[in-house]
Amino acid sequence: MLVAPRTRDTVTAEPAIETAALRKVYDGEVAVEDLTMTIDRGTIYGFLGPNGAGKTTTMRMLTTLTKPTSGSARVAGHPISDRDAVTPHIGYLPEEPPLYDELTGREQLEYFAGLRDLQESTAEERIDALLDRFGMTGDADKRIDAYSKGMRQKIGVIQAMLHEPEVVFLDEPTSGLDPRAARTMRDTIADLADREMTVFLSTHILPVVDELADVVGVLHGGRLVAEGTPNGLKQRAETGEQRSLEDAFLEVTTEETAEPTA
Repeated sequence: MLVAPRTRDTVTAEPAIETAALRKVYDGEVAVEDLTMTIDRGTIYGFLGPNGAGKTTTMRMLTTLTKPTSGSARVAGHPISDRDAVTPHIGYLPEEPPLYDELTGREQLEYFAGLRDLQESTAEERIDALLDRFGMTGDADKRIDAYSKGMRQKIGVIQAMLHEPEVVFLDEPTSGLDPRAARTMRDTIADLADREMTVFLSTHILPVVDELADVVGVLHGGRLVAEGTPNGLKQRAETGEQRSLEDAFLEVTTEETAEPTA
């Protein structure tokens, strides 16, 4: 399925993410089944699904952390089978950010910038700007083991976008954030898309997806059971009745109705 984001001209651009019959099986249990989707560059893609639906497994495959059992995918123009080709072009924020407790927030970001081969002056400029944006300048030189969950989340997000990747994967990016920080996060995600970055956003907070996403995909039982714009999913096709994204989500993730839909 191909859905164009916003008003950008993506006719000639290679998709940011493209999967074909992607499948993952763990110890005989199917986690993801026949996942086929196409996501244009510059899209904010809201990836929804109940717990255990296969969202994290999908993200781990697309970020080359887990090999698929079968099927294929390309991210930023490169096959996920080629980890070295994919990783320079992506950023990833897992639900639990990979941080070193013995470092300060600034040291963590400087270390990561070194891994990404950023020039020192460029890294310093970006780190300072992002710390300021997320209200972390005053805490940047404190050890991470003294950080709250929200502060750790902010450092994780900055780390994911520090090298300005083509595609950024965010797993519950507003988790643990206070309302002001969550608003900053939403504004930042929107800004990333305005810069032609593709954002693959997995969250349980449906209003965030409703506000930000160009396209929404709903995973249930490892299968993509619905995909479309937020308004398209909210529109009841038979009656024209407008419903909430929560109503649409609950409807397509019930056992009785969870069949793939366009």
